[in-house]
Parts: sequence; structure tokens; C-alpha cells
Amino acid sequence: MEETPKGSRLHIAIFGRRNAGKSSLINALTSQDIALVSDVPGTTTDPVYKAMEILPIGPVMIIDTAGIDDVGDLGALRVERTMQVLNKTDLAVMVIEPEQGVTEFEQELVKAIRKRNLPIAGVINKSDLLSISPEQLAQWSVEIDVPLIGISAKTGQGIEELKRLMIKLAPDDWEGPPLIGDLVSPGDTVVLVVPIDLAAPKGRLILPQVQTIRDILDNDACAVVVKERELKEALAGLKQPPHLVVTDSQEFMKVGADTPPGVMLTSFSILLARHKGDLETLVTGAKAIDSLEPGDKVLIAEGCTHHRQADDIGKMKIPRWLRQNVGGELEFEWVSGGTFPPDLTKYKLIVHCGGCMLNRREMLYRLATAREAGVPIVNYGLLIAHLHGILHRALAPFPLAQMILTE
Repeated sequence: MEETPKGSRLHIAIFGRRNAGKSSLINALTSQDIALVSDVPGTTTDPVYKAMEILPIGPVMIIDTAGIDDVGDLGALRVERTMQVLNKTDLAVMVIEPEQGVTEFEQELVKAIRKRNLPIAGVINKSDLLSISPEQLAQWSVEIDVPLIGISAKTGQGIEELKRLMIKLAPDDWEGPPLIGDLVSPGDTVVLVVPIDLAAPKGRLILPQVQTIRDILDNDACAVVVKERELKEALAGLKQPPHLVVTDSQEFMKVGADTPPGVMLTSFSILLARHKGDLETLVTGAKAIDSLEPGDKVLIAEGCTHHRQADDIGKMKIPRWLRQNVGGELEFEWVSGGTFPPDLTKYKLIVHCGGCMLNRREMLYRLATAREAGVPIVNYGLLIAHLHGILHRALAPFPLAQMILTE
């Protein structure tokens, strides 16, 4: 459980006004003093993340947030960050302070949560200090159309009931489609091409590679892992051709040349495009690459922050390939980590990384934001395959996406 990546956990965010007891609730849920607790309103200034496990859901990420009623210039920034957490939230827990009850802050919060089609668990905290009648609880529930339960984060009253409610409300489809498991059958052989270059982490594989290996093994198939230079020899050594070859996108040309035409080929990034988001939207974005013209503005977005190498994929290679394809200069902007511009209308194309460090909810939010702005979005793997003339082959495991490409 401790090793489950952040992006693969159900994200449960705690929202409410200052001093409603959000941080105390985090500590009660985790049975640890994770969040700083104080009687002074506004103690939590930035989102606080805690990994834990809630059975039978499994690994989750609990997020503590600043108060939705914070004041002043800094307070407004904290509220903005709190609302941004909604973009990565799978299940929202709203904590209400009993003395003030339901206010306009809770009503606006519920509207924002409903807009994103998120399930909500509502609690009235501090039942050890102020007893709330069933009638009052029912009235507040009706006002915001959210069933409410009374709890005490201090004494633990109602915490188990809240956990049961969270289990009940957790969306069944939050993980999305499998990474590769539904593409293989027991006994199949899948060859994974894993370059070991300057960008590779020392002593380990990157997350998508590890997750792909695990998914293959979980589905009783065989994973053969090689570097790009050993692929041809590895294929020749197999008794029969593999069911599928998965490569790092930057090695598409060499791997495509070395893989027999009858063997399906794709990339880790394309597998992630389906697992984390919406492959069809990203394929449509790939088609838009050829519509770029010199002078157009392109956004390159990465879901994590990392030390950039001399020939970094996002900073150097992709801009170079796009300029060559367009035959002129383009204007590039870069964002990384949790940053994603709310106004995308100035861009002609968005190029996104695979999103291995983002959860599915946040990736879907980014795709939806791009669609609403009318800006095509593509990820690294699809872009590289398209620019190297191999995208149709790379989509062979996904017939629907292939059809979109040929429309």
C-alpha cells in the first residue's frame, strides 16, 4: 500500500470553512497527527496530502485543504488553491461547523462539486461540543441536497460511519481502463523496449514501465524487457512472435523497423493516454498537428517537475520536431506540476506528457478544459508517432482510435 503511486490512488479531498475541523478529521481518519491542528482559523494554508488505505476501496490519497471562507489577498489565493484541488478529486468530503451551520460558502461549494459530477459525503463536526437534533440535521441536508451525518473528529464518534459512507460513494470507475491487461491473454508474450539513457533514473525503471510489467504479470502473460539495441536479437530468440511490442516513444523509428509487420506495436505513453484519460480526444489532437502554421503558440504541459537533461524531450526535442514539421518558428510556453492554465484560448495546440504522476480525474479535467476551449490536445507518445509516420501502426491495439485517425 505504501508503494502505490500517488496517481494510482483514489483522491479524497476534505473541504469546509476555516476552523470547521478539517485537519482534525484528517487525523481521525488516518489515526495519525498528520495535519496541524489549532483553534486559530486558517492554520492550513496549502493542500496537505496523506496516503492511506480504506478497505475495501484500497489505497487512497486524503487531501486537507484551506478554508473556503479565507479572507484577504493571501486568503483568496488559498481559496483558489483549494478549489483547484477539485480538479483532481474523486470523492469530496464537506465538513460543516455546527454553530453556523449551512451558509453560502457550503452552498457555493456544493455547486462547484456538482458541476464536476463528484460524489459528496457531508458531515457536521464537533458533535462532542454541540448536540445537533435530527430535525436540524435533516433541514440542513435538504438545504444543500446532501445527506449529512454527525461526527466528532476529537472523540472519534461517527468516524467509522463516515468511512462506510466514503466506501459507498467511491466511484467504481475511478481507475479507468487497465493499462495493458485487457490487451493480453494468459500465456501471451509482450516485449517491452526500455532505453537506458541519460534521462533514465539511476538504478530503476520509470513508473509507466514498472506498472506495465506488473499489469502483464497480473494477467498471467509474460513480459520480456530489453533495450532498443537488443530488440532484434530478442525477437529472433523467441520461439514464436510476441503478441505485442511496447516501446518508449522516443525509440519508435528503430523499434518500428525491427518489429515484424505482423506484430502489434504501441508505446507506454499511448497506453497511458487510454488508462489516464481519453485516447480518442488525444488522437484527434494528433490530427491537428499538421494544421499548425509558423507563429502559432503551443503549450507544453508536464504533470511532474524533474531535472531537465541537455536534450530534454519536452523542452528541446518536441519543439524541434514541431518546427521541422511546420517549416518555421513556433511560440512555445511550458507548465509543469500541478499548474495548468485556466484560459487556453491563445494556444493552437497543447502537448501533454503521459501524465503518470497525475490521477485520472485531473487528466480528464485537463482534457475537458482543452475541449471546452476548442484547443486540440495530444500527448507525447501520439505526437512522436505521428511526426515519425508510425501513428496508424501504433494504434493497432485500439481499433476505435485507429478509425478516428482515418476519418
